Amino acid sequence: MRKPVTLVLGLFIAGSMAPVHAAGNAAAGKTKSVVCQGCHGTDGNSSNPSYPKLAGQSASYLVKQLTDFKDGKRSNPIMSGMAAPLSPQDRADVAAYFAAQKPVPGTANASPETIKLGEQLFRGGNRKFGISACMSCHGPAGAGIPPRFPRLAGQYAGYVKAQLIAFKNGQRTNDDHIMQSIAFRMSLTQIDAVAQYIQGLH
Repeated sequence: MRKPVTLVLGLFIAGSMAPVHAAGNAAAGKTKSVVCQGCHGTDGNSSNPSYPKLAGQSASYLVKQLTDFKDGKRSNPIMSGMAAPLSPQDRADVAAYFAAQKPVPGTANASPETIKLGEQLFRGGNRKFGISACMSCHGPAGAGIPPRFPRLAGQYAGYVKAQLIAFKNGQRTNDDHIMQSIAFRMSLTQIDAVAQYIQGLH
């Protein structure tokens, strides 16, 4: 029997090896992150569901994403421009600051049936579709496994859903093809359900 591909619901999945980068300074990062705070909040807990929460995210993962935006491996009209002038030290400092912040828990906002389906996918996967449990890579509480697998707990459902759809459609490809192959197997109903469950996970 073919072993199911591990479900890696990393909205922001890192590459197969953690990037080598300079040690970050959170104090310096607080000053450098001022331009980030308009979208992501002063403490990394964005109040706008269109923008991801960064508080408590792995610093290595954040550096990877900023580097990918800068190098064009990941594309976003806002973030590509914001990351362009950042030096390796800048990226490390900003990442260190947001990683040191306390994430604010989210609340699930969907029907009981949707939440139940999301929980089943997150904790048990779906053998029929070759999808194994999300928690096998992101942990039972969605805290992530640094540096490769990002924190998901409490992340906005809308953002999670948008990233999964981007992976599914091949619009986001900075994941060594892991999330692309997994999201491609998921229906939109499954994507919505697991995104809603993640929003309330803590």
